[in-house]
Amino acid sequence: MAVTPTQFARITRQSANWNDARRRVLAAYREWIRAAPEIQTMYSVPFPVSTIRTRMRQEFERNRYVNKLPVVDVLMVQNNAEYQEMMNFWKQTTHIMSYFESENFRGSDRLPHNFMQGFLEGRN
Repeated sequence: MAVTPTQFARITRQSANWNDARRRVLAAYREWIRAAPEIQTMYSVPFPVSTIRTRMRQEFERNRYVNKLPVVDVLMVQNNAEYQEMMNFWKQTTHIMSYFESENFRGSDRLPHNFMQGFLEGRN
């Protein structure tokens, strides 16, 4: 599969009104959801596609109540850059796995909370 860097590039623009912004956000959401199986294959993500889609939904829901149009436009620019990097295989698997905190490695218990806990577990 040949990668064309500009294949997933989007023109940076401002939303004309809230309806335009809503349309753009929904189109971006659909793109991400449709790309989930390909992302799972490309990056060898050890989770089912449903888990990947759920995490994508959570990222969009996190910004659901943004009420300023310029902020939505900036988020869309960041979204487009993230999508382009993801689909052009410019990221590494560790970048993708960082989105799955609870499922990733040991989660929040990655480092011991204090010296004694680490010592008793045999970690440095």
